[in-house]
Amino acid sequence: MSDKMYPSGPWTGFYNYTPKDKHRMDLHLTFTNGRITGEGNDDVGPFVIKGQYDAQSAECHWTKTYAGAHDVFYRGFREGKGIWGTWEIREQSHGGFHIWPKESSDTQSTTTTALAKRPAPPLKVNAPLRKNLVKNPGPLNRRRRGPSQGGPA
Repeated sequence: MSDKMYPSGPWTGFYNYTPKDKHRMDLHLTFTNGRITGEGNDDVGPFVIKGQYDAQSAECHWTKTYAGAHDVFYRGFREGKGIWGTWEIREQSHGGFHIWPKESSDTQSTTTTALAKRPAPPLKVNAPLRKNLVKNPGPLNRRRRGPSQGGPA
């Protein structure tokens, strides 16, 4: 798999706590020499992305950091339309995600207005209460990443 499978630019997608519980994400990612950097926003707020990808194995991982808040660890694989995988906040919470590149601007209709190109505002949702989250002894939860900072993905 080549680096062409990791196009830099706008990406969109969702994260979830359960399969039917989708929370939209809009991201702007840069893939260069095995490194992922970027920024975005979701229903929790704005965030930055730093991580790595391997074009040969199609595996990637990154940390999503909310300004002044918590970190979320992502691990996924490039398949088909996008990147699928899992996220976790230490031992507090975990779930799945799927992101994919938006159409490149050269393939969009010239009649698309600037307003239509703007990302939709984040959805307002009620995240599960921390005390209601189930701790999972899965393999990703074995990764320790410093003091707990809590909060939703």
